[in-house]
Amino acid sequence: MTNSEKTRLDDLIKAALTGQDKDILKETEELGYLALGLSQFDGKLGWVTWVIMVVQAVLFIVGVCCAVQLFAAVDVLAAVKWGISSAVLMIMAVQLKLSLAPQMQADRVIREVKRLELLLVNTSDT
Repeated sequence: MTNSEKTRLDDLIKAALTGQDKDILKETEELGYLALGLSQFDGKLGWVTWVIMVVQAVLFIVGVCCAVQLFAAVDVLAAVKWGISSAVLMIMAVQLKLSLAPQMQADRVIREVKRLELLLVNTSDT
């Protein structure tokens, strides 16, 4: 589906809806990536996102400190120890951040299902 077709479909849906339905439709609009990411900090499971982000930040900072030690190491054994520690911590930090992506996708799908429900309710009323 092209972008112009999506826009046309959205315009048709908006034209078919009335007062309260338009408010609900506006509430379920598709969010941008940044807004969708920030919305993860709200709601019932917002605290989980906060915990994940704090732990991820700590892992990243410690990983950077290990990387600094890696480049300051004089002997090979110390460099290997600091390098492996840095790599593992950085990978863990990235993995924690990526663990939020499925929830963001689920939120997008839920929004679209709400839009479809709204459209079905409107067509059944007429």
